[in-house]
Amino acid sequence: MHHTAVESSAARAPGSPVAAELTLDTLARRSYAALEALYRAAPTPRSMHAVDGAPKGRMLAVRFIDGAPVAALLRAFAASPAFVWDGKTFSARSDGEGAGINRIRIPGALGRQDLFPFETRFAASAVDGAPALVLDYDLPRNPPWIRKVHDEIREVAPGLFLGPAMWKTASGPKTVLWFALDTRVRGDA
Repeated sequence: MHHTAVESSAARAPGSPVAAELTLDTLARRSYAALEALYRAAPTPRSMHAVDGAPKGRMLAVRFIDGAPVAALLRAFAASPAFVWDGKTFSARSDGEGAGINRIRIPGALGRQDLFPFETRFAASAVDGAPALVLDYDLPRNPPWIRKVHDEIREVAPGLFLGPAMWKTASGPKTVLWFALDTRVRGDA
């Protein structure tokens, strides 16, 4: 099913000064709560094709440690080339569905690996019930612990996507951390 995104604020309109200032680095300086507020206000991408390719990824803020001294160290590590997660690679099959996989850097001889595939579709967000691009890891080829992951994204600036990484619990998905994907910066493909 295809959802049309509706811009709810001029601040996120393409070419606006606020949207132009958003990057992986500026998002990484925002608090956990500020990232959630930005996500709630962001529109859903108009098509799966919006994320096609290998956008650079960044882990931004982790629940329960945000604001603690260790959070700054973790954010710096997430921005470094030594961080294990490089992003996700997406392949749209249509405007409304597609597939993807995570790009992981494994130290040593293994190098970069494509691990933990997912299917993409538009569905209600576990955060606020509004439309989101959902990444479904509940696939037989994934290990059981990866099948409990729920990711979703929305577009906070042209080509820049923000989303929660969630853990599925008996009472529904719970946000563990916030991440971003920047289609304007190619990851290690």
